[in-house]
Amino acid sequence: MKCESVRAAGAPAAIGPYSQAVRAGGFLFCSGQLPLDPSTGKMVEGGIEAQTDRVLKNLEAVLIAGGATLRSVVKTTVYLVDMGDFPAMNAVYGKFFPEDPPARATVQIVQLAAGARVEIDAIAAIV
Repeated sequence: MKCESVRAAGAPAAIGPYSQAVRAGGFLFCSGQLPLDPSTGKMVEGGIEAQTDRVLKNLEAVLIAGGATLRSVVKTTVYLVDMGDFPAMNAVYGKFFPEDPPARATVQIVQLAAGARVEIDAIAAIV
């Protein structure tokens, strides 16, 4: 099976030795996106709502660069530093997936890179 790395100009560059996404077997496997402004590389200001919005916009840019869309996402994993942020994150998340949302797992972790409060990765069917 052929695997091909994807680079999205509209999302922050990878901050380590990994690809933003990899196309393989008709699917796009997207690395976790942080709430970094792609034009500055800095964390967006604001609370969990602003961070979740930026994460999902970054994820959407990666999906489009890889030949997928938010509507073709089949699975996401949401990583939260504080599960108390779940309701606010969920409200923003729902705006990006208003119909037929993907399968999802949400977990609380101790810490995220760059001091982020949320990170989201995804698997999508290539359209």
